[in-house]
Amino acid sequence: MDQDLDELVARLRATRGDYDDVEVKSAAGGLPQSLTSTLSALANHPGGGTIILGLDEATGFRPVRLSDPQALKQGLAGKARSFSPPVRLAIRDAEVDGIPVIVARVHECDPSAKPCRVAASGVAYMRGHDGDFPLSALEQQAFLVARQPPLFDRKPVEGAAREDLDEELVAAFLRSVRERDPQGLGRFNEDAELLRRAGVTLPDGTPTVAGVLAMGVHPQEWFPRFVIQASAEPLSSDPAGARARNQTTISGPIPRMLDAAMAWARRVFDTTIVSTPDGTVHDRPTYPYVAFREIIANALLHRDLDHWSEGMATEVRLRRDRLIVSNPGGLYGITVERLGRDAVTSARNARLVAICQHVRTPETGARVVEALATGIPIVNQVLAEAGLRPAHYIDAAIRFTVVIQQAVPPMRPGEDLNQTELRVYDALAAGGRSAAELKHELSLSAPNVRKALRELRSRGLVEQLGGPGRPTTYRRLTD
Repeated sequence: MDQDLDELVARLRATRGDYDDVEVKSAAGGLPQSLTSTLSALANHPGGGTIILGLDEATGFRPVRLSDPQALKQGLAGKARSFSPPVRLAIRDAEVDGIPVIVARVHECDPSAKPCRVAASGVAYMRGHDGDFPLSALEQQAFLVARQPPLFDRKPVEGAAREDLDEELVAAFLRSVRERDPQGLGRFNEDAELLRRAGVTLPDGTPTVAGVLAMGVHPQEWFPRFVIQASAEPLSSDPAGARARNQTTISGPIPRMLDAAMAWARRVFDTTIVSTPDGTVHDRPTYPYVAFREIIANALLHRDLDHWSEGMATEVRLRRDRLIVSNPGGLYGITVERLGRDAVTSARNARLVAICQHVRTPETGARVVEALATGIPIVNQVLAEAGLRPAHYIDAAIRFTVVIQQAVPPMRPGEDLNQTELRVYDALAAGGRSAAELKHELSLSAPNVRKALRELRSRGLVEQLGGPGRPTTYRRLTD
């Protein structure tokens, strides 16, 4: 196995899941139909991605025998031509643990031709943190809008007036500017002139989008979905049918939303009691509050503000094993690989970021943002100190997602199957089988076959077809 693939498979096994730019399929039963959406999504993904055929994610990325590798490669190449524009692939043979696999590098579609669509249906797909999703018509428009510099935060808010700005926030903003930048923006003595030159208002006094979002009394009067939608996954002890817990919608200007988001996190994040070397005892949250604040602040400041995203909120989802924060709008002027490195800064909403450097949160008096490229390094540092893996950043071009996983990821359903169960599972790759057929093919006893099938069904890896009066067969649920 070549070194690059060796390292990639090792990472997949360590994290027990696909990456946003890597898709793994066993393909033991032929070319999976689900590759149609994957090819479109990876072509639309910044930097493209990689498809590996011949690894079974359900059993810990174990290599499986491919019945006809040449047919798989031809089928994959043929499928790539069924898109508009066609998907560009580089297909090669490789090995994992001494067993042949197929690796296909999916090249990113030229930005001027995005989104890459399925030619037959016209549907385009994007990558998410847990799958491929069809783009809505509005989301497809986002690819066209992204070809121009974003200046939406400088536009006037029709119907808003100076009185629609929060006086407490404005006063703190003016003090900060005059203290921190006395020879620049702070040298303007008249408040109205300073606010105008800072981009908070226009010459006629009308607040800008940036001014309202940063310091408006209630920005949602004009931007109803500039909110944080937060919720936690139900617990096993919750009543049957429960969909979520601690669901809330957080509104207001950015500094007040930050305070409210932190209050929600303190209520909802689980805590453990830990002792330190100096003998003191503390409550430690599952996810560090400092990291959460940095991620939420970035989501609010860098979310897309154009018309296509007006109906979308910043989302926070607390699941049993991970924390997910997502906002409309991908990275601007920077790639995931450069986040937190080389002190690189790039702002989708430059005017909003500049204003928020001087805006303070009412509860703590803390600055909303420094804009010094220190946020991501701080997130990495506090996660490491808490024993957590680095945050996983997913840039899907029109949506940006941050995923923080708990220290010990849960075991995948099929990682600890015994040898008999693995043999039965592999035999079903080529198609449905009855228990009698499996007994004959694998030279196993009937009780052992039935026991293995019961275990595979309980893990959600195999389903039973048929029933009383009809032949009973079993088939795999993966791929």
